Amino acid sequence: MWQALYDEVKNEDFMIIAVAEESRGNETAKEWLDLAKPSYVTLIDREHHVADLYNMVNVPQAVWIDEHGRIVRPAETAGSHDAWRSMNREDMSMPEESTAIAAKAQKTYMDAVRDWAINGTMSKHAFNSAQVRTHLALPTENVALANTNFRLGFYLREHGQVEEGDKFLKIAVDLRPESWNLYRQAMNLREIGPNGFAANEDFFARVDALGAGRYYPPPNIEGFPTEAGFVPVS
Repeated sequence: MWQALYDEVKNEDFMIIAVAEESRGNETAKEWLDLAKPSYVTLIDREHHVADLYNMVNVPQAVWIDEHGRIVRPAETAGSHDAWRSMNREDMSMPEESTAIAAKAQKTYMDAVRDWAINGTMSKHAFNSAQVRTHLALPTENVALANTNFRLGFYLREHGQVEEGDKFLKIAVDLRPESWNLYRQAMNLREIGPNGFAANEDFFARVDALGAGRYYPPPNIEGFPTEAGFVPVS
């Protein structure tokens, strides 16, 4: 998806920087990068620096930054949609209607990025400075405390104090429950199964607990589907 877009508009002074959040180590993310073989810039962020700086709470999220280093659109869901929550958890299939909604969300977002890459400030999807401030979610003291606890827990684990580190990871997740990034990375660090993948038994329970709440809040982009695309678990 991103490679196709990059190939199409890379000559419009457009670039993509993809950042993988992977606390388990560079090799875990590198395996997927080697398979994808992207020609745009890819980075691995083990300590969540990028997510902290731009106040990101989930993946995929994106920030649009212009050639002057100014934020054009703050962190937002990058084309994903809650329609995935209608997935059959046995065979990973999705109803046709939900699949169509998810596909529309992805296409709408990619079309918006393409329009901005080509038209710059003239794009209807580019925010002015006042709009950026309106959409910008600034970190609170609680968010800063959660991020600090996560980093401390990560550091302790890296230095062999696993049990103590896990205590701080839990504090981080409890302080900032809206951050799926902190939750998933803490889970990944704690629960590596025999196959090398993180155990995720309670992930869907946590998703179901959202009820009608959104896992992926829709971005403010014209035409992006806002319907839920799933039936909330009561």
